Amino acid sequence: MKIYKNFIRSIAVITAVSTITSCSDFLNEEDESNFTTDTYFTKAEHAESAVNGIYEPLVPITNSGFGGGTWMMLEFATGLANTALGQATNIYLVKDLINNSDNGYGNSFWNEYYTGISRANLAIEKIPEINMDETEKQNYLAEARFFRAYYYFGLVRMFGNIPIITSSVDLTSEQLYPEQAPAEAVYDLIVSDLIEAENSTLPWNDPAGRVSMGAVKTLLADVYLTMAGYPLQKTENYSLAAAKAKEVIDSGAFRLFDTYYELHDPATKNTGEFIFMTQFAANIQSGNWQPGILPYNLGISAYSAQTGGIFSTHEFADSYEEGDKRADEKEFYFTSYSLEADRNDSINLGAPYIFKLFDVAAHEESAQSDLNWPIYRYADVLLMYAEALNEANSAPTTEAYAAVNQIRQRAELADLSGLTQDTFRDAVRIERIHELSFENKTWFDMARWRKAYNPETNLLEDFVGHNYSYLPNKALTERELLFPIPTAEMQNNPNLVQNTGY
Repeated sequence: MKIYKNFIRSIAVITAVSTITSCSDFLNEEDESNFTTDTYFTKAEHAESAVNGIYEPLVPITNSGFGGGTWMMLEFATGLANTALGQATNIYLVKDLINNSDNGYGNSFWNEYYTGISRANLAIEKIPEINMDETEKQNYLAEARFFRAYYYFGLVRMFGNIPIITSSVDLTSEQLYPEQAPAEAVYDLIVSDLIEAENSTLPWNDPAGRVSMGAVKTLLADVYLTMAGYPLQKTENYSLAAAKAKEVIDSGAFRLFDTYYELHDPATKNTGEFIFMTQFAANIQSGNWQPGILPYNLGISAYSAQTGGIFSTHEFADSYEEGDKRADEKEFYFTSYSLEADRNDSINLGAPYIFKLFDVAAHEESAQSDLNWPIYRYADVLLMYAEALNEANSAPTTEAYAAVNQIRQRAELADLSGLTQDTFRDAVRIERIHELSFENKTWFDMARWRKAYNPETNLLEDFVGHNYSYLPNKALTERELLFPIPTAEMQNNPNLVQNTGY
């Protein structure tokens, strides 16, 4: 626990790698405030602090309050989320299909992810020069390459053609005003970084929450699966995705939790089903999406801010199969809760709120959440494996059925069987939508499938032309397959070209 808290503390206080100074050996005569990136990287501790700083941009993405939250952008873009938060303009820009480049959520993703990339670039550049244990050095470099790949993977899927920056940048750099690179070039860098990261001795999982071999290979499976779909349509990558997911499965390092409650039990973080998470700790760096998933001012929580920022549409919560345990009260969703003033009394919330992300102890006692944010969990790997195998083999295999049926068995649903390639494809896709709901997965899936989910018919429809249940007279167009490059970036970099339709 001490290691975990020290790790949280270290990533929470670092705000820029280029200004990191050591707080150890403070009695040395050398003035450590004069460190620069050219003089700082001299020992193993500097490599560690530089890599720790690359984790930090994950944290602000989940910030949630009366302005909504950056992570919500990807949920409202699915048409499966609703809100009671009237003043959060950014939500309605996405939710009502009137998005533009002034959306603060897109700007936050862009800024935070490029901040992470800049820190990764600096680490990859400088750590090789440090005289330290070679194995430890390669593992730190593997973490840095994982993050550069992760941040670029998010950016290329959200914004399409984006600048590739692979070295540290200052006011004299040629890359100060970089041009956009084709998406395929971005994916090539991502794959290269992850293959390089595989050539390390990272452990399969890490109870302190650091990047592990399981995280590296899971991200690579996800990348291959995405490359096989739109826009690249490199269908040969289905077999690569299946093989990489199988390595994670065969490692034996991960397992499905027995209960859904374990998905939001602070005691289980970085264990079992969780492969990689954004790290939080109560009273150090509290899990900060909790106010956003609370009903608006109904008095059910110890948090003073209860914003009604995001919840499921009724149509989506009702779309789960009959008997699906995930749809039961206080499994994935909840529609009533006890009052903070009197826990023996309860109130109807009026909508299905998100229980799978709900920290019970924080809401009932401390208003300090100890939950982590899930980025990859084992259920995702099983579903990636099933989907990729079906496409690579032109039919569902025994292994593909076994993978998806593990998910269904936990949900107390009948096993899938006797399906064609097409019907299995749709079944697995809908399983992904239901299992991974509100974990920032569904919109990315919609974009690579070019399909959207209709919860009222339980069918997948063509993305272009799809109508959200609450917006029947306005359909999705090709422009919604990407988000707009932020206004500030367009104004500051004359070499950028805005995405079509914005």
